[in-house]
This record gives sequence, C-alpha cells and structure tokens, in this order.
Amino acid sequence: MKQRFKFSFLIILSALLIPGLSFSSTLEYDPVTEDLPSIDKENPPAFYEVFIAVAGIKLTGFILKANGKGPHPTVVLVHGLPGNEKNLDMAQSMRRAGFNVLFFHYRGSWGSQGDYSFLTLHEDILAALKFLRKNADQYQVDTSHLSLMGHSFGGYAVLRAGSMDKNLSCVVGISAANPALIARSSRVKSTESANIGKYIDQLIMLRNFPGSQAIFELVEHAKEMDTRTYGDKLIGKNILLIVGDQDKTVLPTVQQANMEQYQKVKGLSVTAKMIPGDHAFSISRISLQHEVVSWMEENCMK
Repeated sequence: MKQRFKFSFLIILSALLIPGLSFSSTLEYDPVTEDLPSIDKENPPAFYEVFIAVAGIKLTGFILKANGKGPHPTVVLVHGLPGNEKNLDMAQSMRRAGFNVLFFHYRGSWGSQGDYSFLTLHEDILAALKFLRKNADQYQVDTSHLSLMGHSFGGYAVLRAGSMDKNLSCVVGISAANPALIARSSRVKSTESANIGKYIDQLIMLRNFPGSQAIFELVEHAKEMDTRTYGDKLIGKNILLIVGDQDKTVLPTVQQANMEQYQKVKGLSVTAKMIPGDHAFSISRISLQHEVVSWMEENCMK
C-alpha cells in the first residue's frame, strides 16, 4: 500500500471558508443535503432495532439499511462521553450515500445493560463488528467493507478497536480524544474545577461509573489507551482524523500529536483535516458531513 499523508490544516481550513466550494461526490445527488432521487421498491431503506451480545449482556442499538439490493458497505458509528452528540445526521447522510450504519450504546450507557467503563468501550465495538459478520445476510452487510467511526471518546475507542481488527476498510476519528493525555493533565486532580471526575459524577446516563473510578482507569491504564501508539496496528486500513479549529474539549493539538506519530509508521494511509467548528461542530454540521462522506465514498466502499 502506498504511503499517503495529508496534514495541511491551514490549507484545508482556508479552502472550506471559500463561499460556494463544491462538494465532490461520485453520486448524481448530494447525500448530505438531498433525499434519494429514487427508491428501490424491492429493497428500500429500512430501520432495524438490534441488541448486541457482549460479556453476557446486551447493548441496545439500531441499523439504518441503505437503499437497494445489498450487500452494502457498513459503518459502526459510536458516540463519545457521555454521548449527547450522537451524530445521527451523519448516519443518515452515510445511508443516503450507500452505507449501512450500525449505531449502538456502550454497556452501562443510555439503557444498555451492564456497567460503564472506559476499559470496555473497544470491546463493545469489536462485539458490534462480530454481530454484523454473524448477521450479514439478514442486514445485507458487505463484510469485506466494514468501517468504524467515532466522536470524541468514541474516536479513541474506534482507533483502539481498529488496531485490534485486521479486516476493516476505514477508521474515522471525529474530534478523537486521547485518554492518555487526559490522564497526564490537571483534569485528574481533585483540586481543579475542570476535574473530569466531578463532571462524570453528574452523568446519570452512565451506570455504576463514579468519577473516582473514571480517574483510576485513566491513570492506571494510560499506556494502553494512548492513541499515539496505535499506528503500526492500523496499517491496512484507511484512517481519517478530523477536528474543529475551535474545539476546546479535544484540542487540535491532540490530533496533531497523533499525526506526528502516525507519520513515522511506514505504509500507514492516514488523512488529517481541520475545519471550522467547536467540539460538536455546531457551526459546521454540513461541512463536517461533506468532508467525511466524500472521503468515505472514495476510500471505504470499494
């Protein structure tokens, strides 16, 4: 595989600020802003509720099936901490572009069974991939074109899971966090107002996960949660990292630190982009979707 790096933050940012910038797509319509021009009556888009088994419990989720007769390339989409921004607009755009999308909640979050933990996020993603492979015929999944996409702490989780599954097409980290950097920051100190434990103690959607446990996991497991170390095990997949220039939660420098290490890995195919926006891309949802969907069309479907 050719070594391919794109890390021109300022150039990309400038381009996106040009009014009227066209969206590059292989389709005859824009899947981000337009409905499907026609529907396959025999195989229309569909919505399926699913339950994913892992460690003796079940995770709640759903599948958005793409239009037309499959099998379809399929994306596992995961949220961050705690997951208030779920990026479901992105999920619908990806479906209109021809991808199936599996979205689920980690164990112990938003109604899924079990107890929440930073240490099992990647395991839940691997279980979701196993579910898709096992039920590929039922949901018209192309198992030769499976991808992962995660936001914030979910960005960390997909990079880690992606480093453990050899048979993936793409891994996309949107404002991807690096827990190891949090573990070495003032956010784990009890005297700080931005203490992550105090924040987590407020999150009623996470089951049996006090802030003290969160800090313990971050500090004790920082080494294996360091996204900068995953590069060599991501070889063989196409990687996209994208961040907002106004992100105060996961600073653009976090993405840059990943890239500095990934660029040292011979044969790793990785693209990094920065566009206008905060951690949730509040001012640039359409730009975000255009960037991600067009990149996935190019890199993750064939």
